Amino acid sequence: MNRTNSISKLKSESFDLLIIGGGITGAGIALDAATRGLKTALIEQKDFAYGTSSRSTKLIHGGLRYLKQLEFGLVKEVGSERAVVHKLAPHLVIPEKMLLPLYEKRGLGSTLTSIGLKLYDWLAGVKHEDQRKMLTRKQTLTQEPLLNPSDVKGGAIYAEYRTDDARLTIEIMKTASRYGATVANYCEAEEFIYEHEKIKGANVIDRIAEESFSIHAKVVVNAAGPWVDKLREKDHSKKGKHLHLTKGVHIVLPQKKLPVAQSIYFDVGDGRMIFAIPRGRITYIGTTDTNYSGDLDEVKTDKEDAEYLIKAVNQTFANCSLSVVDIESSWAGLRPLIHEEGKGASELSRKDEIFESPSGLISIAGGKLTGYRKMAERVVDVVIKKYFGHGHYNLCQTGTLLLASSDFKNYEEVKKYIVRVSEELKFFHLQDEATYLVSNFGKQTDQIISHLSLVDDPDPLIRLTRAELKFCLENEMVMKAEDFFTRRTGLLYFNLPRLNHTLQSCIQWMGNSLRWNAQEAILQRDQVYHCIEKAARF
Repeated sequence: MNRTNSISKLKSESFDLLIIGGGITGAGIALDAATRGLKTALIEQKDFAYGTSSRSTKLIHGGLRYLKQLEFGLVKEVGSERAVVHKLAPHLVIPEKMLLPLYEKRGLGSTLTSIGLKLYDWLAGVKHEDQRKMLTRKQTLTQEPLLNPSDVKGGAIYAEYRTDDARLTIEIMKTASRYGATVANYCEAEEFIYEHEKIKGANVIDRIAEESFSIHAKVVVNAAGPWVDKLREKDHSKKGKHLHLTKGVHIVLPQKKLPVAQSIYFDVGDGRMIFAIPRGRITYIGTTDTNYSGDLDEVKTDKEDAEYLIKAVNQTFANCSLSVVDIESSWAGLRPLIHEEGKGASELSRKDEIFESPSGLISIAGGKLTGYRKMAERVVDVVIKKYFGHGHYNLCQTGTLLLASSDFKNYEEVKKYIVRVSEELKFFHLQDEATYLVSNFGKQTDQIISHLSLVDDPDPLIRLTRAELKFCLENEMVMKAEDFFTRRTGLLYFNLPRLNHTLQSCIQWMGNSLRWNAQEAILQRDQVYHCIEKAARF
């Protein structure tokens, strides 16, 4: 992805489809549309995956709790999609067995849980070897010795998938670009262009160059996530159904503070379900579900959110006396759900819905990370049927298009590749970083390893981080330091010590690459510090 070339095309060419919003939904629509033959453009006002798509629980999961709400269709669709997305990028969507403890004094009980998980496996089409396994009390406590044994009466193991939501979004965006979509971050839609009262594009501000230009397109899709209603207001079409934003918070603890043996999904006193997921040197916990009406650009973890999650952990795990000061980092994101009168935050459906205004603006809201591909298919189906006719365009192909030029046949091949990469990294004293690199970049790790030889620094971690930065600058449209440290590598959340250790060197090297002046370099550094402070203080 080359931003200079993209901006030039956006200014000079006309498009069949303009997508506003560079999260997982917009990226999925861009890939689907481009591979069907539509001349496609996409703009994002911030960085790709800036909003909801870098702030989820980072699971490609089937929505087990939606069985309680009797949303069988949603569970079936997203449950089936897990396996599809795993095949598209097996290094990035990783099998994860989840432990579900059962308690004497809360929850559904063994019989209902067993039936529910069996139904879940059936709806999601889970392979026989991965289907749920019920555990005795002794087996459950053996599986996770940290659990508070006081009222555990059993448990269950079931299958999910873990991912990095921002990396998944970036790889979909890169694949869309490879198939001809013209994409650009830091381009804000200021107002729509109309012809005969129908939308035919948008006037845009390039927030990097601070220049305005126009993009012309036959159809405009609003996939702006929490900002969907803001764009509907610009179109004067925010009528009828509207968004109901809820906030989800995750906290990050050093793994030594909560050394869980595996991912756990447990219920707490108020009936909510919470995940605790180990990931390398950290364990992260989430999520909350509360109504939100604040600034969409400054969503943060409040002290009450952090205390709620800490209390849940302390109640669930034995000899656990964590406090807010143990939290290393956190993230908070918004769910752009469809408002339903009389329903609270946790009761709202996660189903997606498509709106079309009299001017022709097509908006999509709701949905889940797991269902991004089917959401995109539905949107592009509407666009083609209404504006282009079926005859000249392909059917949806995204179910078989590998992401990130991946040619892994399965996760076993990923594990073999990690072993090979680890051996190659020994020369640079970086063998412990092999799993991290492959999980983030897949086979593109080979390019990063080739960059290691070009970086002249005796510090292995600085050398590695600058090699990653070089790759991301050349291939992933990184424009700001925050883009790299939060959404391309996840260091802000998962490896804050490495971020702090390498920040100054990377700022300097990045500044030389992007031709920043000294003032801009200081600004970029301060923005990263602001992100760290927001993530670690409440």
